[in-house]
This record gives sequence, C-alpha cells and structure tokens, in this order.
Amino acid sequence: MAYRLSAATAITGLLFVLPGSGLAYSTPADNTAANAVSSSAEIQTDKQDSPTSVAPPSWWTGMKNTQLQLMIHGHNIAGSQVSVDDKSIQIVNVTSLESAHYVFVDIDLSQARPGEYTFTLTKQNTAPRQFSYTLNKRAGKVERGFSQRDSIYLIAPDRFANGNPDNDSIENLTDKHQPDRPGGRHGGDIQGIINHLDYLNDMGFTQIWSMPLLENAMDNYSYHGYAITDHYNIDARYGSNQLYRQLSREANEHNIGIIMDVVLNHIGSNHPWMSDLPSSDWVHHQGEFSATTHRREALHDIHGVEADKKAFSNGWFVPTMPDLNQQNPYLATYLIQNAIWWVEYAQLSGIRVDTYSYSDKAFLTRWTKALTTQYPDLNIVGEEWTTNPVITSYWQAGSNRADGYQSYLPSVMDFPLQQALINALKNEESWGSGLIELYEILASDALYGDPYNLVTFTDNHDMSRIFTQLDENYALWDMAMTYLLTSRGIPQVFYGTEILMANPGTEDHGIIRTDFPGGWEHHDQNAVTQKGLSSLQKKAQNRMRSLLNFRRQHPGAVSGEYLHYVPEAGIYVYFRLNKQGTPVMMGLLNKNTAVTEVELSRFAPQLKQIKQLTRLKDNKTVAATAATLSVPAQSASVWLLQ
Repeated sequence: MAYRLSAATAITGLLFVLPGSGLAYSTPADNTAANAVSSSAEIQTDKQDSPTSVAPPSWWTGMKNTQLQLMIHGHNIAGSQVSVDDKSIQIVNVTSLESAHYVFVDIDLSQARPGEYTFTLTKQNTAPRQFSYTLNKRAGKVERGFSQRDSIYLIAPDRFANGNPDNDSIENLTDKHQPDRPGGRHGGDIQGIINHLDYLNDMGFTQIWSMPLLENAMDNYSYHGYAITDHYNIDARYGSNQLYRQLSREANEHNIGIIMDVVLNHIGSNHPWMSDLPSSDWVHHQGEFSATTHRREALHDIHGVEADKKAFSNGWFVPTMPDLNQQNPYLATYLIQNAIWWVEYAQLSGIRVDTYSYSDKAFLTRWTKALTTQYPDLNIVGEEWTTNPVITSYWQAGSNRADGYQSYLPSVMDFPLQQALINALKNEESWGSGLIELYEILASDALYGDPYNLVTFTDNHDMSRIFTQLDENYALWDMAMTYLLTSRGIPQVFYGTEILMANPGTEDHGIIRTDFPGGWEHHDQNAVTQKGLSSLQKKAQNRMRSLLNFRRQHPGAVSGEYLHYVPEAGIYVYFRLNKQGTPVMMGLLNKNTAVTEVELSRFAPQLKQIKQLTRLKDNKTVAATAATLSVPAQSASVWLLQ
C-alpha cells in the first residue's frame, strides 16, 4: 500500500525510510532511569468512546535522534488534527492508515525540555480529546554491555523462583496458576529473581538473561513469554514495570547486568492489534496463518529466488503467533522505539533477539543500527538456530557477505560450537570424529566479524539439558562446562545446570524448564542452601562456582586471544593470551579412560616464557620445563601460567 508521508517529512530524520526514497535511516536514544510510567498515556474521552492509548508511553529529552513517532489508538480518531500546548515541540506530520482508530504523529523534540505536555486531537463533529505526555530527563550514560569478561545466567522466569504467590493468577488473564502441568504457569516471578541475586553473585554470574517478561495474555501455554500481547507492560503474573526496573537496579548493585529477550518477528494472536490492525499489511498474509518454510539458507543463497526468501521470512511459526511485517515503516518505527524505550527505562545491559533471521533483513539493519548508534556499549545477540557457521556468521557485524548485506548486529548465538562440543565429547575418537570436531568448528572462526563476541552455550531453554545430552556422565559434563567457561566467546549457562538438572526420557519443554529447587517454599531440595542435594550435585555446583569466580578474578585469562593445537590421542590443548600475546591460561581436555602423560615439549612456543603452571582445581604446580604433565582420565583441567 502507499503510505501518506512526504519526502520532506522523512528528511527531518524520522526513524524510517520511505520506500524507494533512498533517505538515510536515523536513530533514537540512550539509556536512563525514568519516572514510573503506565504502559500508555491515557486520553480523555467521551463515555461512549473506548479507552485511548499512546505508544511509546513516555520519552526522554537529550536523545541522539530528536525525532519521535507517537502511535495513538482510540475510537474513530483517524483523520484528527493534532496540536500540543508548547511550541518547543514541533508536530511534523500527522498520518492515518487504513484503520479508523489510529493516528501516527511525528514530532521533533530538538528544542523540547523535560516536563509534561498536553496534546489535543480535534476532528469535525467530534468533541476534542486530550492526553498528557511526559518527557523525562535522561540520567546519562548507564548501559554496561556484556563481553567475554561476563558469564550469563539464562532464566525461565516462571520456573525459577516464586517471590510473590499473590500474583500467581491474575483475574483478567486467562492462563491461571497450574503448577502440576508441565506447560502450565508455575508462579515464578521477578521478585523471585531479586531474591536470588545474592546467590547468583556468589556463584560468579555477571549477567542475567530472562526469557520474555512482557505480557502474554494467551489462553494457555503462555509461560514461555514469546507470544507478546503488550509491548510496553510486564506481565502482571511476573510483577510490574517498576519491579522490573527495581530488578535492574538491584542487580547492578550486585555487579550483574540485565539482558532483555526481545521478540521482533511475531506477536501473540491475542494482541489487541489482531482485532484492529492499523493497516492490512501490519502482519503477513493479511492475518491468516501461512507457515514459514524455516529455509533460512534462502536469505543469502546466491542462486536462490525471491519467492523462497519470502516463504521463509513472511511465514508464521504457528497459528497463535502472527508474523509481523517490518517492511511497514510505521511498524518498524514502533519496534525500534519500543526497544530503545526498554533500554532507557530499565537501564538494560544488553538485548537478546529471538528468531533473529525471520524478520525482514532491511529492517534488521535499521533496528540494530538504531540501537548501536544510540548505545555504543550495548551488546545485542541474535538467535540464528543453525549449526552451519556460514549461516550464523552472515548476521554478525563485520563478517564478509557475498551479497553486500550490511549488518550492525554485534553478536550471534553460537549454535555451531554447541553442537560441535557435544559431538566432540560423545563421538568416538578417530581421525575425523571426537575432539577434532571441536577443533574444526573453531577453525571456521575466520568467517565471523568477531568470534570473541559470540555467545556460547552448552544448552538453552529450547533443547535438552546438557547433563541429559551427555547421558548423565559427570566427567563429560565437567569437561563441557570447563571448556565453555574458559574458551573464546561469552558463556551462557541455563539455570539449574550448576546442580545437574536433567530431562531424562523426554523432550517436553515443560520438563526441560522444570522448577528450580528451592524456588518454592514447599521444595525438599534447595540449590541455594544445598539442602537435599546429592553429593554429585554439590560437587557440580562447587565446580561451577570455582570456574565462574576464576573468570571474575582473572578476566585476562578469559578475554584474550584463543590459540589451540590439533587434538592428538584424545587430548585437546588450548591457550588464552593476554594483550601482549603472552599465554596466561592453558586448558586441557582428556577424553581417554586412563591417566595420560602429556608431553609439554609440543607446546614449547607458548611455555618458553613461563616458569610454572598452577592447576585451578587444587593449586598443584608444575614447572614449565617438566617433560610431561600427568592428566587424570576423562578430565578437564585449567592451568594458570606464571
């Protein structure tokens, strides 16, 4: 469809590009604390009118991009004229699309001051309607980002800890508390996360990534959070916007950042948009289900056809998740401003983007550029679930692409390394299998713009837990976690991994995302106090704590260049180097079922300036000039080099 917007309007720097205009895409804002706000500004209406809302619900002065687009929703407001009570705010353009109930207002805030402003909507034969809109003063630079020095803890909030039983069920939300159903809501919430900040800090985690916390007003199976029905409100079963910001503030006091899980590709079918779309192309296929092919290769296939690209990008995941059309410039602006609003409001450390590649490619360029321009230190990681590094690397900024596509995405989830690590530990050692599979996938790192900024993991909320993947073999689990926490990249650990949580005999996500022991008062086990844990669980937790705090105490040993040797005879050796190129850490994986003597002469180029090696596990020291290093069977060891 044609959008009623003049080229002159676009030149002012609004958040979108007119189709075919060739005008540059600009960005909004930087992160700060703001006053508590509701999810929308309310408009005064006649009694016969439905409530009216404004998004974003508030904004800030001092943003790098001084342009803002308000989406106003109310009964029969299309075609209204809009005015504001202060000349410091300039109304640039007012647009209506197909729906009779939306108005989009582009405003220039370059001269605006913090304060509360009154906007008036007037329309022939209709009483004027007004709403107050708040512009907050930014608190300045607050985002911290995340890097190799960090360790991320992934939480399924409904299953982690119930800090407030009073919000387990909410009257106007259909999906009620059903703790006995794997796919039901169990009652975990933001307060439960806050209550565990001391534990996470003691363990050594420095970032929390929670699955989405925004409202999912779906009829059932809503606990996972990926069917959003309100982009500006925390789900009441988790808490409130104010409590989410409190989590961010208290986490920061524990030196822990907050990473928000953002969904750009789709919404929940109960989203208010689905009963009143601003335009017919707001979602793909006019709101009717048509499945995606999941053929992500089509997006950069130099031999491919446009129809295959659209079949991937424009298709829906499931009938209950309408697929958004980010080629619509008003929707694109909405999604960009929404992400910036949350970074600013909650002082986020980073963003994880769900199903990254399924959104429109051009939009993803604009979205990431907007965020990274406003927040240079903010890290953003995209989910691209493929084990092919050619596909994964395509999305990271700085990677070489045959089609010239421009990406500003700093990080990608490293699914190729995850699968290679499992194969390396489980497959029999041979010329082409076993540890060599880990070596080979790392040898593909040249494909990436920055392999050190990839987020690495052994499992997540969508796959079997690592202890289950490794057939509940503790020795292999220890090798996997040791490697994860000492290799290149930014490690992410799924909640409960530290106490060997598992999902034997099932792939049910509700079982994979089972309740964290001790997160509910009635639990017999408690991961924080170790009450009821087995000796093996305690051993695993203590090992994880040791590794995580090693990372925190020796950031140089986990943030420098990665160097490795081709595996030989079931032994894989790798080093981390400091900025001067001197090795400061050595990691060693031994898959053999017997104690192995490793000859150190092979690693002489790295050890020639080293006097001694100190093992993390027990502080055992070995002279760097020793002929061999005795390594326990099926073990992973970390050595500080001095």
